[in-house]
Amino acid sequence: MSHHTPRVPRALIAEDEPILAAALAHALQRLWPELDIVATCPNGVEALRQGLALQPDILFLDIKMPGKTGLEAAEELAEQWPDSIPFPQIVFVTAYDEYALAAFEHAAADYVLKPVNDARLGKTVERLQQRLRDSGNATTTATPTAGAATTTAPLAATETASASDDNLVRLLSQLQAMLPPAPRLQMIRAAVGNSVRMIALADVVYFEALDKYINVVCQDSEALIRTSLKELLPQLDPQQFWQIHRGTIVNASAIATAVRDEAGKLSLTLRQHPAQLRVSPLYAHLFRQM
Repeated sequence: MSHHTPRVPRALIAEDEPILAAALAHALQRLWPELDIVATCPNGVEALRQGLALQPDILFLDIKMPGKTGLEAAEELAEQWPDSIPFPQIVFVTAYDEYALAAFEHAAADYVLKPVNDARLGKTVERLQQRLRDSGNATTTATPTAGAATTTAPLAATETASASDDNLVRLLSQLQAMLPPAPRLQMIRAAVGNSVRMIALADVVYFEALDKYINVVCQDSEALIRTSLKELLPQLDPQQFWQIHRGTIVNASAIATAVRDEAGKLSLTLRQHPAQLRVSPLYAHLFRQM
């Protein structure tokens, strides 16, 4: 009679402060001895690379890291993650205060405050173990109550991945909402030679990230502004301008159709512009039928 060997849950830690990374790893070993920490990354770029290569069940991501923030790494991982594999559980590591992070209490992901506190981390471990059991993503070895089942039927991988994407979208929205509100832009001021071109936001079809610039695309013209989408997005009306990719923000009123190709990838056609814009899986929920 053959016995199936349960798969040990695997985790990746991304933290740019080595002492804090080591403290988190040691605390996890105390509280969850079965957890296999497969990598410790010093920045967001390495977290993205190692995350895609190792495909762990859990990501512990410092929110503020050089290269890429934990939020940016999570977003890019979600965009590049294979559809056939459930997206990892995410725990953000942060120095933000408890009040600002109240939204995490009922969010899809969890958080750990610096410095690491065993009591708080213990609650996080319990939640992670439950979520892994619910998803069938890995076997956890928390001590069950008498007669309780130790595993549940796994979800289909694509169903789990889709749910994880939705959870991440909600979480990123919550984190964005915690930031101080930026003043709303009324006009775009773009340098053109020796003059400054004033572009009304209503005339913008979409914004496209180009290295250290943004290409402002209108119906019949384009202009470059020196800023990032990360800086621009909080200044735009979220009802009117939708982020559809980490490098693209589109004017919702300019969208004609959302089309899914044979591979399941989503793209947009526009009302008065020939461009077709790719939609990241992370933002596909914006285009579900009503």
